[in-house]
Amino acid sequence: MKVGLFGFGRTGKAVASVLLLNKSVHLAWVIRKSNTLQHRSVPEFLGVDSDEPGLIFSKNEWTAARLLDEKPVDAIIDFSAVDGIEFYGHEAAKRNVAIVTAISSYSDEQIALIKQLAELTRILWSPNITIGINFLIIAAKVLKQIAPYTDIEIIEEHFKDKKEVSGTAKIIAHNLDIDPELIKTVRAGGIVGRHEILFGFPYQTVRLTHESITREAFGNGVLFAVTNLIDKKQGFYTMENLLLPYFNQFDPASACVC
Repeated sequence: MKVGLFGFGRTGKAVASVLLLNKSVHLAWVIRKSNTLQHRSVPEFLGVDSDEPGLIFSKNEWTAARLLDEKPVDAIIDFSAVDGIEFYGHEAAKRNVAIVTAISSYSDEQIALIKQLAELTRILWSPNITIGINFLIIAAKVLKQIAPYTDIEIIEEHFKDKKEVSGTAKIIAHNLDIDPELIKTVRAGGIVGRHEILFGFPYQTVRLTHESITREAFGNGVLFAVTNLIDKKQGFYTMENLLLPYFNQFDPASACVC
């Protein structure tokens, strides 16, 4: 499977390194806004031992149509900026190129655009694409259904320069019907990202915690997303849509001790 990557910041570089080390995908190219590193080899720049010749290109060099015609891919992975989808979205959808985007702060208009494009291709949007955080959200929703009377607190921790409240924490709050204003935040050092959901029972406490140790965790999530999305029919998907079928592999009857 050939993939192209938009965005080559700290997270984009980590995702690229994971893609290069996986033999089931081929990183064809990386697009970034800056002209620096132009035409450099991605594996050479990252110091990754790989036979893939993926090159770094500036967005200014291409129109989306020319890029996808001359350097076709099966899927686009987006870790760039909110306006990236407006650059490549229509041309990718027309060519049935799958899209995996991890941008966290789309406007309502951009979300509407993504859902419109999903009528032509497969699009997955996940503001936090790590497998662990999405598993945590599903587990928290199940626990809330089991025990709706519990007190629930959301605590998020990030590096000291992150000013805004975590987009992932807001998504957790939305899924649990909790006011996002009640999210507790901690800013310290170089914490990549830690999210905790605390369930306060009358006589016990349950803590569901996810911690990103390095940004390569996003690369693992991307691999799961793109390999599970590529054969799906056209539509708008979330990580929950891709994870839930794995839960259905468990037969409830097998839990019976007879």
